Amino acid sequence: MAPVHVEYARPSRIGWELPPFYCPFERGLVHPKVAEIEERAVAWIDAFGLYPDATERAWGLATRSADFVGRILPYGDVEAMLLFAEWNYWAFSADDWQDSGSTAARTASVADLGARLVRTVEAPGAGLLPPGPQTAALEDLVARTRALLTPAQMHRFTEGVREWMTGAAWQTANAERGVMPALNDYAVARLAGNGPRFVRTWCDVANGIELPGDLLHSAPVRALVEAAGFVVACDNDLFSYNKDDHQEPWEQNLVNVLARQYGCTPAEALPAARGLRDRALTLFVRLRARLGGGADARFERYLASLEHWIAGHVEYQSRAPRYASPRNRNPLPVAGAAYDLTWSEAPADAGVEPLPVPAFAWWWQQLDG
Repeated sequence: MAPVHVEYARPSRIGWELPPFYCPFERGLVHPKVAEIEERAVAWIDAFGLYPDATERAWGLATRSADFVGRILPYGDVEAMLLFAEWNYWAFSADDWQDSGSTAARTASVADLGARLVRTVEAPGAGLLPPGPQTAALEDLVARTRALLTPAQMHRFTEGVREWMTGAAWQTANAERGVMPALNDYAVARLAGNGPRFVRTWCDVANGIELPGDLLHSAPVRALVEAAGFVVACDNDLFSYNKDDHQEPWEQNLVNVLARQYGCTPAEALPAARGLRDRALTLFVRLRARLGGGADARFERYLASLEHWIAGHVEYQSRAPRYASPRNRNPLPVAGAAYDLTWSEAPADAGVEPLPVPAFAWWWQQLDG
């Protein structure tokens, strides 16, 4: 089934057929127990009453967070994947709260929530969040996470939550001021708001991979993870564009940022967005090849898991009703709605020079190490 929308209600600025996705990695992978993970995660959601009514519950489940986890972790540990899926369902509910309502004082609200959330993860029982289903669910997640993760992993996860909330506050501040950021500013804020450290910590936990700190935090590995995270963020901007195109001022999205920069329509900016995404992925492929030369089995599994993140994320988003039957055009999510996903065997932009994003130029310097 194609994406579901009422075209006459709000014509799409970019259309409903996305360009082909360059992805030179193994595709079609999914964990064999993803249905079990989804069933158990939904039972957890209902036990805490995470959504206030049937409509909100339907849209919450339309995120298909279990499918996301199952596709980026096709060989992961089920119990860790279940906890990660529940975190994603919870995070989506928080993200939807952030994206709803008036922009008045929203930056203050997001910054306040972020500070309280991070401290709750750092110190359970901190008593900084109001009582209610979301807080009760969060406290359950934190307690189980602290029991599962090593101290080092818990530190990484907490920093990932802090990074996610910092990026969210930055983007909310731009919206509150009516600012469409320049590409350099947007790329950094978008990368942070997409929560790459949040995701990657769980990927390592579920895959049973714990790299030495000096390797994990080395400049080449950090560059590789950031490049993968930027590709994932770009893909999310393409799949979520029509979901958010009702917002005023316009949603901060790579396509809209480029449309403003080039003085063109979003549809005309779409090829440029695809080119930036593909050039970042080209850098990832080159740097991954350099780091993989002579790597031990554990590090090779880590590198492969980054490929699973990129490929699985594209396939997940193409199938999620959250994106393929967006809420601004449908009263309820439509089961089976999906984007017609096509693949490209070559990048739209195979350039080897750095992106026109000064904050990311250091990625290319790692090729010389």
